[in-house]
Amino acid sequence: QVQLVESGGGLVQAGGSLRLSCAASGRTLSSIAIGWFRQAPGKEREFVATFSWSGGIVNYADSVKGRFTCSRDNAKNTVYLQMNSLKPEDTAVYYCAARRGLTTNDPTRYDYWGQGTQVTVSS
Repeated sequence: QVQLVESGGGLVQAGGSLRLSCAASGRTLSSIAIGWFRQAPGKEREFVATFSWSGGIVNYADSVKGRFTCSRDNAKNTVYLQMNSLKPEDTAVYYCAARRGLTTNDPTRYDYWGQGTQVTVSS
């Protein structure tokens, strides 16, 4: 079992930055994959980034590449999503998710989800 607690969302102007945190607890975190996803009103949940806890390998969606950065703090069992140069189209509820094994961009393949945090970017 893996528990995920997110924090860090908020309201920011276009061009600004936010950092989301995803604190994980449970056994064998070294074998889990973390996914960041977002869902805007009326839209499907979409892939933002994936992170392999053991290898630190990160993949990003093209829409956020070069602006968003994923990192981790092993001592705190926390993964971060640093979001820079935010755009109004980044407005969504952001979720972190976890699964055992390899990373995947498919949200249906993640077993554990955080509660979500709202990110709103004003123009």
